[in-house]
Amino acid sequence: MKVAITSTGNSPEAKLDSRFGRCSYFVIFDTETLTTEYISNPNKENIEGVGPAAVQLIASRGAMKVVSGEFGAKVKSLFDSLQTQLVVLENPEKNIGEIIELLNHKY
Repeated sequence: MKVAITSTGNSPEAKLDSRFGRCSYFVIFDTETLTTEYISNPNKENIEGVGPAAVQLIASRGAMKVVSGEFGAKVKSLFDSLQTQLVVLENPEKNIGEIIELLNHKY
């Protein structure tokens, strides 16, 4: 399964970015192949529509689960229609490597 994680940077030491649509990077972690891809968020500076654009980017990568600090109402309904699970992580001090480690133990 592919999992998308919002990130402040493009390394395992980067912290979770609590903003879904305006995060700096999306990390796509594949729990089957254990591969990790860092994608710069091309829409983070847009004036509007960043949430739906981010949903489209995540969906295009095949992620079925998304980990972030918060999600807006529009985004939640879009992900519901795609049957994508949302995980709100309330500990912004966790880094990407630690989150991936937690995901490894769940699968």
